[in-house]
Amino acid sequence: MDNNLLIINAHIVTPVGSGARKGKEMNELLNIPCGTVEVTDGIITYAGPNRKGKLPEGYKVLNAENQILLPGFVDSHTHLVFGGYRPEEFIWRMRGDSYMSIMERGGGIVNTMKATREASFHELKEKAEKYIHAMSRMGVTTVEGKSGYGLDKETELKQLKVMAAINRNPNRKVEIASTFLGAHALPPEYKDREERYIDFLIDEMLPYIRENNLAENCDVFCEKGVFTVEQSRRLLSAAKEMGYGIKIHADEIVSFGGAELAAELHALSADHLLHVSDEGIRRMAENNVVATLLPLTAFTLREPYARGREMIDAGCAVALATDLNPGSCFSGSIPLTIALACIYMKLSIEETITALTLNGAAALHRADRIGSIEVGKQGDFVILNSDNYHILPYYVGMNCVIMTIKGGMLYPVA
Repeated sequence: MDNNLLIINAHIVTPVGSGARKGKEMNELLNIPCGTVEVTDGIITYAGPNRKGKLPEGYKVLNAENQILLPGFVDSHTHLVFGGYRPEEFIWRMRGDSYMSIMERGGGIVNTMKATREASFHELKEKAEKYIHAMSRMGVTTVEGKSGYGLDKETELKQLKVMAAINRNPNRKVEIASTFLGAHALPPEYKDREERYIDFLIDEMLPYIRENNLAENCDVFCEKGVFTVEQSRRLLSAAKEMGYGIKIHADEIVSFGGAELAAELHALSADHLLHVSDEGIRRMAENNVVATLLPLTAFTLREPYARGREMIDAGCAVALATDLNPGSCFSGSIPLTIALACIYMKLSIEETITALTLNGAAALHRADRIGSIEVGKQGDFVILNSDNYHILPYYVGMNCVIMTIKGGMLYPVA
């Protein structure tokens, strides 16, 4: 079988468990200096010290001597399906224009909305596949993809169908967990009718998407000038009743109560959190909400980084993701994400590995299937060009991955 694989002599480094690791637990990694991993039909059937005796037949054998073997990285927050680009807005920001002022003059999400509505299904799919390929080269084996650049029924469905089509490829390098983000911004045709737009999402979009299995999760941009806490609560409560996992863009621009709402609704994750309150941190820790932090976005916007160190010390489960999108963060760089987390957010490399693997999986409700190297989980791995995992932040912003393995299938980085 193509997805029967034996990896021998590897230095295995992994968190363990079927749920998010919180607080001090994030620093705990299983470390096997000379280990073997057996993958049968794409699923891990052994993970431990090298075994004596003859190797079993019917498996490809990969000798990973003097190399680190990690779980595949999980990028749990991206917007990888979109039309157009917005380089002029990047220049405006460099001149000092704020994110909200750019939105007010017709830029931001609505700018991408127009381009995405005009783009064909094929154009969006071809573009997204290029990002998927780049992600795989940096060790990503599972990624979250959000809609939210259509803001109408036809285009939101087009985005979700692009992700579904990519997932149907049996040789895909990266699996997409799809999230419906219809509440990303208010479309122009609903100007001053926010409640009617929320009604449209609840009454028309959520049931159709659920019935057609086009998205696992529902997200909302809960922010001043976008959607209020009450509007976000109404949408997410309806989505939760229909069986969606729920996620929130929370407290990115100002402290707005998004983290508290995530805790109230027991959301899978609250994301961004640049301006989260102390109370929001406390409630997320108490209610097992994964705090998904996006240091590339803070870096690009020249904003203070989210308080990752404080969140972990307060008992939170923290995940890291890139936030690849055409506006506030046109980057999917895992190496730079790792460096920023360790250098500026003061996470240890062990915490960073947990945040990019098991906790990212938990933010997508997949920690029982991916995110660690354990029997019964998918054979998704990253192999580094070193026997010391400290190379990840030390080799600043540079890719240390030499091979990504998805479901037992090998994808060398050329």
